[in-house]
Amino acid sequence: MALADSARGLPNGGGVSPAAGGGAAGSGAAAAAAGGWSTFPEIVELNVGGQVYVTRRCTVVSVRDSLLWRMFSQQQPSELPRDSKGRFFLDRDGFLFRYILDYLRDLQLVLPEHFPERSRLQREAEYFQLPDLARRLAQARAAAAAAAAAARPAALQRDGSLCADEPPPPVLGYLEAESLEGAAASAPSPTASRSPSGGPLLTPSQSLDGAGGRRSGYITIGYRGSYTIGREAQADAKFRRVARITVCGKTALAKEVFGETLNESRDPDRPPERYTARYYLKFNFLEQAFDRLSEAGFRMAACSSTGTCAFAPEQGGPADDKIWTSYTEYVFCRD
Repeated sequence: MALADSARGLPNGGGVSPAAGGGAAGSGAAAAAAGGWSTFPEIVELNVGGQVYVTRRCTVVSVRDSLLWRMFSQQQPSELPRDSKGRFFLDRDGFLFRYILDYLRDLQLVLPEHFPERSRLQREAEYFQLPDLARRLAQARAAAAAAAAAARPAALQRDGSLCADEPPPPVLGYLEAESLEGAAASAPSPTASRSPSGGPLLTPSQSLDGAGGRRSGYITIGYRGSYTIGREAQADAKFRRVARITVCGKTALAKEVFGETLNESRDPDRPPERYTARYYLKFNFLEQAFDRLSEAGFRMAACSSTGTCAFAPEQGGPADDKIWTSYTEYVFCRD
């Protein structure tokens, strides 16, 4: 049976000094006598969103008035939810809980470099009622945003590339290029400043910046396609079906070339100077991707392909058909 709030207490080993809370020691003794916190094991196993953590009880109750402190010092073990193996269960983000537990151990906030989950971790800190951790995370996010805003103009001046979250500059067509050389010209029409692929129509010297200092790099385009060949061979061939076009390379280069047609949902918040292999395009036409790369000054350096064959009946198709699947990669470079 749960104890009333006035009869509950925290043991000395729970991370709070005996002097804290006035009669905490006396109420703790009363709770122990009534079978309260003394029934919790010294080593507790937690199942947080499917991730298992093993820690000392004094760690989870180290911050007074937090959610974990109330669970493991003010409640009975029978009152807490458990999984099928008897571990205490918390329906929260199991990955981010490792940082919550690290904070509870020594009350210090140490995160990896370029940690992209600060906002979600702040939400977890607020849920577990850790106000000091939530405040530190909010301050760290504000400092990171201020540093990024201050570094953005310097980055543009240094290498002329677009920042990850900065809108593209006004489109420069061939008429603007001539005006830069001293020839008087009017502004281009909307049809003249766009390429057939939908990207900006830029000269090679303008593909990165106005200073002519282009940044070299590589971008790899990959796709997995399939086609079916029946008994009549070419007459019954069902041609290439491209499910998804993947993009691998430096984040800044990929965003510069493909812009809003780049799907970043599988690898959000990637810093501009880091590499990724998890982007893919929102369209399924290889030629459109090639056009964008060519307009940005890239050329194809190499390509490779592998293929497999399976009989259609194994895939639920006609008995005489064969299904060919292939994976192809194209490597583009810009010097």
